[in-house]
Amino acid sequence: GEKQAEAKEAGADAVGAEELVAKVKEGWLEFDAAVATPDVMALVGQIGRLLGPRGLMPNAKTGSVTFDVTKAVTELKAGRVEFKILGNLKALLDTVNRLKPSAAKGSYMLSMAVSTTMGPGFKVDMPQVKKFLEG
Repeated sequence: GEKQAEAKEAGADAVGAEELVAKVKEGWLEFDAAVATPDVMALVGQIGRLLGPRGLMPNAKTGSVTFDVTKAVTELKAGRVEFKILGNLKALLDTVNRLKPSAAKGSYMLSMAVSTTMGPGFKVDMPQVKKFLEG
């Protein structure tokens, strides 16, 4: 109803509830992100097996389950991206430093590369990493 009109005004490509869930059940997955209000999450839960593995399931932690659909749609259309890399990198570096042998002297980590399981590796700028750990 009202929230659908808000989403459409904000620039959403597709808007709906039951009819949109039915369309996704039929195999339509031509969208990059999904936004839902908390009251329709029961409907969205029906297609969780389709959306979840593709990273399309609305989530309150990422701001895609909200009553402020205008803000959510506007941010997504503007190109908002979630990064979880920094938190994981900090946890990795903290663990490596904690496990550093007491006999090791000087700089323990000289270089580092980060990659996905089957993807290319990217060199990490160690001076920037040191600043990151201190800050």
